[in-house]
Amino acid sequence: MEQTYIMLKPDALERGLMGQVLSRIENKGYKIVKAELKQLGEDLIKEHYAHIADKPFFPELAAFMTRGPVLALVVEGDNVVEGMRTLMGPTNIKEAQPGTIRGDFATNMTENVIHGSDSTETAQIEIKRFFG
Repeated sequence: MEQTYIMLKPDALERGLMGQVLSRIENKGYKIVKAELKQLGEDLIKEHYAHIADKPFFPELAAFMTRGPVLALVVEGDNVVEGMRTLMGPTNIKEAQPGTIRGDFATNMTENVIHGSDSTETAQIEIKRFFG
């Protein structure tokens, strides 16, 4: 069974969206096999976002991701990586359609409610990074 890493970002928890987002995941037929509230530190943020750490918006992103807890998840199901990417919607909220998590809940490019692995390879790296 395929697994992916999903993270509900601080804005999702601050706005009380956790239940709605988890329901969407489960209603799609996916199984949440691990869940843990975590307060992320700067070192973990730098590792996780190493591919964009040199971008001018990175300090704002790091401040956002460390301002409150996140909910780290391992989600399992058939074709779950691609399915979750569709369920989440594009990172660019201007492109996110209504009915997707980001289309319905994201407020801007940084505060876009959810992160999901973009491939099975990335999923395994991120699951190890956040769950050991």
